[in-house]
Amino acid sequence: MRRVLSIICLVAAAAALWAWQSGTFDQLAAWAAGEQRAFQNQIARTLRGIRTGDAGAVGLLLTLCFSYGFFHAIGPGHGKIVIGGYGLGRQVPWLRLSLISLASSLAQAVTAIAVVYAGIWIFQLGREALVGVTENYMAPLSYAAIGLIGLWLVWRGLRRLRASAGHTHNHAHAHHHHHDHDENGTCNTCGHSHGPTIEQASNTNTLREALILIGGIALRPCTGALFVLIITWQMGIALAGIAGAFAMALGTATVTIAVGLAAVGVRGSMIESLSGSRLTTTVIPLIEIIAGGVIALIASGFVLRALS
Repeated sequence: MRRVLSIICLVAAAAALWAWQSGTFDQLAAWAAGEQRAFQNQIARTLRGIRTGDAGAVGLLLTLCFSYGFFHAIGPGHGKIVIGGYGLGRQVPWLRLSLISLASSLAQAVTAIAVVYAGIWIFQLGREALVGVTENYMAPLSYAAIGLIGLWLVWRGLRRLRASAGHTHNHAHAHHHHHDHDENGTCNTCGHSHGPTIEQASNTNTLREALILIGGIALRPCTGALFVLIITWQMGIALAGIAGAFAMALGTATVTIAVGLAAVGVRGSMIESLSGSRLTTTVIPLIEIIAGGVIALIASGFVLRALS
């Protein structure tokens, strides 16, 4: 069953790569943008219903906001790249990565609430000014933070690759008797480990890594959440706007969680195909280096586009 899931993940990754190269993603993003505009119009009408006391309008608002978050997350941003790259480059349990994805989306909602109400109450900013602050300052900072995460993954991969090469070289010269080792570096003959296992190395500082990921993604709040928060404040139904922002975050989380799970599946299939091979300790750091490099490259492109 695990092998079948791995094959499915590999096919999905290949299809995603083809779609990226063929421009299908651009068409998908354009379609998603159209759906977002339609949802914004429906959300505005629903908010007027809440203001007039329509009993079912709150439930409809939350449903629309959840759907908006889903469609909005299909487009660029919202941490899909960094979550997917992190899941591909590091050995992360699927549940932990899913929780990181969920926390990142919820943190974006918190950031949107903080930006809107700090801008309104402290700096007396209007809607266009708040969106401008988000797009002109917070978005480049978020992309830069994501790029740094990518570079950090590259650095970790290079360090592990160097340590793996050094360990292999030293071990070959230090022992003149035969030992059988598994892919984690454990000696099956002598019964001890000659270094930290892959799992032990991967579990180091996971809380700090999670906080870095969440913080980098949360720096750029969702523009849809800003729209809902600002208009509900103007209409005197601020609590409905806050609830809507979190509903959007949950919609966004469904996409980022799916991307993270796919990345974990692809990584697992690659590791499984190398199970028992001496190449495992070399390939694993290379995967981390490549994933980090892709994250850094794409993030740098977003930074340049945001600043242009």
